Amino acid sequence: MLLELRVQNLLLIESAELRLGPGLNVITGETGAGKTVLAHALDLLMGGKPRSGIVRPGAEESYVEGAFEVDGEEVVLGRRVAASGRSRAFLDGRTATIDDLRELGRRFVAFYGQHEHRKLTVSSAQLEVLDAFCGKAQLAKRAEYAATHARVRELRADLAGLRARAGNRERDLDLLVFEIGEIEALKPDEAEKAELLVERDRLRHLEGLRAASAGGAEALAPESDSPGAATLLAEAERLAAGVAGVDAELDALAGRLSALRVEAEDLAGELRRYELGLEAEPGRLEQVEERLDAYDRLERKHGGSVAAVLEHLERCRTERERLENAEVSIEGAKRALAAAEEEEGVLAAALTKARRKAAPALAERVRKELAELAMEDATFEVVLHERDELVTTGAEQVEFLIAPNPGVPAAPVRDTASGGELSRVMLALMSVASTGGPATLVFDEVDAGVGGQTARAVGDRLRALADGRQVLCITHLPQIASLANRHFRIEKEAAGELARTTVERLEEDLVLDELVRMLGADAKDAGARRHAEELLAAA
Repeated sequence: MLLELRVQNLLLIESAELRLGPGLNVITGETGAGKTVLAHALDLLMGGKPRSGIVRPGAEESYVEGAFEVDGEEVVLGRRVAASGRSRAFLDGRTATIDDLRELGRRFVAFYGQHEHRKLTVSSAQLEVLDAFCGKAQLAKRAEYAATHARVRELRADLAGLRARAGNRERDLDLLVFEIGEIEALKPDEAEKAELLVERDRLRHLEGLRAASAGGAEALAPESDSPGAATLLAEAERLAAGVAGVDAELDALAGRLSALRVEAEDLAGELRRYELGLEAEPGRLEQVEERLDAYDRLERKHGGSVAAVLEHLERCRTERERLENAEVSIEGAKRALAAAEEEEGVLAAALTKARRKAAPALAERVRKELAELAMEDATFEVVLHERDELVTTGAEQVEFLIAPNPGVPAAPVRDTASGGELSRVMLALMSVASTGGPATLVFDEVDAGVGGQTARAVGDRLRALADGRQVLCITHLPQIASLANRHFRIEKEAAGELARTTVERLEEDLVLDELVRMLGADAKDAGARRHAEELLAAA
């Protein structure tokens, strides 16, 4: 239920606050005073698009806020619209999205204006009404059917995909077998690749390595008679040994000479052994290069690394297995689709049965309601047309036919009903086919094209709809306004060059004055005042 509606700088309204309650709330005022501004304020709260120039002249932005009571808790929706046209949404004081407002707005408020009346001319909206008339079980069945229909479409798409892939099965299998064989033949391994890179560098520089090791060994301990570093160190060691024990400092240095000689002789031997080990198999470098080229080709094709190549191998194996079992998958998909289609057919048949049973009852109830709304000679029919195929809503579409006047064949509502007649048809349908929905109903100009006793009948229907919920009605008819539980008047005042609109809740005396005004009479007109008092007394 809408508890409060606050509006700032929206068109002619500088600031307004409405404290609403359960039952029938009406808003009245002179033509042009800005009654529809409040309807637009609610539309903004429901995520509607801001109209051009809605910000009050001289203001930087408009702001609309609605406080709703939902399941015992208060929820506040807000909308701020800048003069530039940019808008922002709020939920409980925090930034939200316009989609958030639309989603919550649909749950909180049902808005019925002249444009909404026209929705009754759409077949899908008519089907919604018929299903609502069938009852909550039908609505639940319809939701179950819609989910099954969506599953059928998904299963059909899956089966089509499997069949399409199966058509290319042999080609795809050949490609997968080739790629798997190519990778498995190499047996790629990170450690092996690292070893191959090291080996390739060694083989590429083999002669240089030989020259360095042989030259080093020869410099330390030459195989010829010429002295090398080890020989010279031995001579230095011999000279130091000749005076051993004379000076402790020289004795220490002599020890180091001995260690250097031993290390030089040992190092020369190691260098010669290293040189002899540099022998390589003929063509080994070519073998290493070829294997590393194979690594490079696979890595370029499949991700740039050995790890990526191995991951691709696993994907290929999985896909090969799936394709090899494609026939099994197709048969499984066929069985699942057949089961879902059977369930879809059963649910669609149940929806059709309930609709065909309810259609004449709905038509009869609507005819009775229209008679109460001064359309006693109107005929109303609910016709079902079978579709060529099942759709989201079932196996048929609905057409409402009406003949507003006797002697005229019934024709589709979209081709026959005037705006006022559409308003009454909508009220009649809501009176007999309303099941739950939002707690707040908003009617903007639902009384278009009606007057007199018809207006009172429209008001009676609005008050009946307000039993157990909240109805907000913007009206120009005193017959409707007199039935209100709460009455608000919107009034335009001249404020210098810029007009200003105010909204106030009317108490009993002021309600009477407003009804007199709505009757088109002067406040001192005794006859009009008696008429207004009679309206209130009848209410």
